[in-house]
Amino acid sequence: MKKRRVNYATIKDAPAAGLREATAAGAEAMVRTQVYLTVAEHRFLSTEAERRGEPMAAVLRSFIDERMEIPDAAWERNSLLDPPADPGFLGPEDGVINHDHYLHGGPKKWVKQGGQWVEAPPLPADYHANPESAAAYDRLLEEMA
Repeated sequence: MKKRRVNYATIKDAPAAGLREATAAGAEAMVRTQVYLTVAEHRFLSTEAERRGEPMAAVLRSFIDERMEIPDAAWERNSLLDPPADPGFLGPEDGVINHDHYLHGGPKKWVKQGGQWVEAPPLPADYHANPESAAAYDRLLEEMA
């Protein structure tokens, strides 16, 4: 079967070319297409559409529009995608689960006890306001390790 070539410039011929004319002034014409999705993709799209109160097609178009707004340079020259400056750096063992502690100085949320990671006890209500309370809590975490 020979594919039909669509000339997007001749929007007046949209119905004959399988396109729908834009109904709102200044809106772009749309090309009707069929997309195959996995069950998980369909479920996600359906849930997102319900959450937004929009048709699935509108949600899918918004995802595509969002991706189209990101310049290619953001994907090609993104320092976050570069290999680490020191490839041998491993960081602390709990760096992923206690990242707030290492990045922002907050209390650890997980401690290693008997070789297992367990949730740290809840913070005292005055942890941030009372340095003595904070020091006592930090000592407790050290003792748990």
